[in-house]
Amino acid sequence: METFQKLKKFYWPFKKYFFASVLFVLLVTAITVVYPIILQITIDDVVTPGQYQLIPYLAVGFILLMALKGAANFLQQYLGDLFGIKSVYTLRDELYQKLQRLSFAYYDNARTGDLMSRLTMDVEGFRHFLAAGCKELIKVTLLIVISLSVMFYYSVPLASVTMAAMPFLAVVVYKFDRTVHPAFRTIRKSLGRLNTRIQENVSGMNTVKSLSKEDFEIERFTSNNTNYREVNIQTSNIWARFFPLMEFIGNVCMVALLIYGGYLVINDQLQLGELVAFFSLVTYILGPLMHLGFIVNMFSQAKASGERLLEILEAHEDVKDEDDPIQPDTMKGHVTFHNVTLKYVDEDDAALKNISFDAPPGKVIGLIGPTGAGKTSITQLITRFYEPEKGEVLLDGKPTSSYPLKWLRKHIGFVLQESFLFSTTIKENIAYGNPDASMDQIIDAAKRAQAHEFIMEMPKGYDTMLGERGMGLSGGQKQRIAIARAILIDPAILILDDATSAVDMETEFKIQKALKEVMDGRTTFIIAHRISSLKHADEILVLEEGEIKERGKHEQLIHQNGSYKRIYDIQYQDREAVMSSIH
Repeated sequence: METFQKLKKFYWPFKKYFFASVLFVLLVTAITVVYPIILQITIDDVVTPGQYQLIPYLAVGFILLMALKGAANFLQQYLGDLFGIKSVYTLRDELYQKLQRLSFAYYDNARTGDLMSRLTMDVEGFRHFLAAGCKELIKVTLLIVISLSVMFYYSVPLASVTMAAMPFLAVVVYKFDRTVHPAFRTIRKSLGRLNTRIQENVSGMNTVKSLSKEDFEIERFTSNNTNYREVNIQTSNIWARFFPLMEFIGNVCMVALLIYGGYLVINDQLQLGELVAFFSLVTYILGPLMHLGFIVNMFSQAKASGERLLEILEAHEDVKDEDDPIQPDTMKGHVTFHNVTLKYVDEDDAALKNISFDAPPGKVIGLIGPTGAGKTSITQLITRFYEPEKGEVLLDGKPTSSYPLKWLRKHIGFVLQESFLFSTTIKENIAYGNPDASMDQIIDAAKRAQAHEFIMEMPKGYDTMLGERGMGLSGGQKQRIAIARAILIDPAILILDDATSAVDMETEFKIQKALKEVMDGRTTFIIAHRISSLKHADEILVLEEGEIKERGKHEQLIHQNGSYKRIYDIQYQDREAVMSSIH
């Protein structure tokens, strides 16, 4: 029950729907137990004595009771569903908000398909128990208690015979719960892995087809699908053993009731109507007890789902606002690193080691080095995607942790190597960081990003709908829309992470032209593998294995026999050979 206690804040505010539903469950249960009593009265007080004129009145009363029960059933069902739906609405909302707050460190180890499974299947499993499982448990309990009370009223010996079977049923239900809960948790995990496999395959379909790995992917999916099938079969095996055993115990109880009850009727110790009522009441006990298996099933699924949801809700937020952050009116964009060390995982080597530099407002910093040298890590510390293990990252003279995260990131513009565009209009993609921007501001940003011309050539201009991840646009067009998006938020700091590495020379020229417009007056960090992209920087940092090996301007670095000179020679030797062959 600890899982439900932890999730109480999501469903308890809607308890009025639950209690109203339970009220109608009480009414339905009371009417249900009245049926055998009316049957007993009909047999013993009407049919046996020959009072047939009373049958029409009993029939009308029966119909009215059934109509009342039908209305009560509708209300208990509707209110129960309302309780479940409203509860999981707030739960799903909180889960999504939590995912937005969690740092990059969490997503480094998370799987997209598994997260989607938790926010859909697990939330629905929890809703199903809230909507039906709780009140069904109450209904079963009430039916058993009230039915037993009426049975003891009719005949204590016969009721005792019925009670003899209940301990056996209780033991079976207990063992079923202990076995089925781990099984359902395994199913949820297996489904998460299956969803992850599908999501990765669909997202990477270009790679799969370009390398002709369809058969390999089919084998991997089949492996996950087989695992999901096997764990479901194992769970079905538990069910298949449980219900026949429950039914067998119930049937033994009915046979014993028939033998002993018949003996009591023959010896005039029990009336025939009371025996018939007894049989109906016994079914109201044995039926719910067997139905208890379904309730245990719902409970086990909800518990397993709740545990998986709590793993998200209780995940540690590595990066969050301080209790009393400062929020200046403007950001100057002065970035300083003091002996900064960063580790993504405790057991791994440091991604950055004792990094120190100073970038005054408006200064352009170039970052170059081999893959994995720590270039992107530096920019991720500025935005507080991660926290440094040692040292300080200062912004305008104060630690980045002293500012509110939203304010900090709102003043930092990103243009990545692969710019992510959403499945919406071009206009909404450009205005994503500044949704209050006017159409004139959007158009102005697009013009400055050299994007306005190609946008106007599209079928609906700025209202053109884009496919998933910007499908329908070239790489250069996506980049220029991303640049327009960065311009529109008017950032104090601009980060260009390999913004032109994946495009041709002509497109690179257009993007570089757009970037010069954006960089004017802003502190800019340029991450690049091409020296041509950053040779104009005020200071270039050459990184290797998380350390700054060289620093200086382009003209200084090419005269040093270091890593930068080596990169320069490699990139420019072909150009010189071509130029000499022309002359």
